[in-house]
Amino acid sequence: MTKPASLLPPNATRLERAAEAADAQLATIPMVHHTLWNPWTCPAEFLTYLAWSVSVDTWSSDWPEHIKRARIASSFSIQRHKGTAKSIADVVASFGGQVQIEEWWQQTPKGTPHTFALLLTLSGQGGEEATAAFIDQVIAAVNRAKPVRSHFTFTQGLNAEGVVGLIGVARAVVATRLQLAAP
Repeated sequence: MTKPASLLPPNATRLERAAEAADAQLATIPMVHHTLWNPWTCPAEFLTYLAWSVSVDTWSSDWPEHIKRARIASSFSIQRHKGTAKSIADVVASFGGQVQIEEWWQQTPKGTPHTFALLLTLSGQGGEEATAAFIDQVIAAVNRAKPVRSHFTFTQGLNAEGVVGLIGVARAVVATRLQLAAP
């Protein structure tokens, strides 16, 4: 590697030449800033700092990495739509869940003004269980995203795809047995 030509004048001081040499060494360090600002490519050890810099309202170091990345990625949309049903849905989706929101005017009979009901289903993505502490964190995040004047009731849904399949098989076997015994 050839040494680049100096831009300093011939009468430069030793300090100026040392600063130029130090700057030349810094230029050889690879810069990865573009990966640091992307929640999907940022190294895991820097996710906390990225979350802080993009104003993620709630954060826990106990969350699995995929939830941390999803919370950061959705933070712009959540902040932009804060106080709307969309922001609540985005918050829950960033935790790996689904939500159904029924506002007071959609309820039968009509509910108390400025209230809504949440049916929250957390799937436990990535092998994570939806513990009571985790659900409390989701509810705290919903509290920060909802309209300040609004209050809500919370119902936790159950995601049981495997159980439904087994019940269907058991019914088919019972129906077959009854048909064979009837003649």
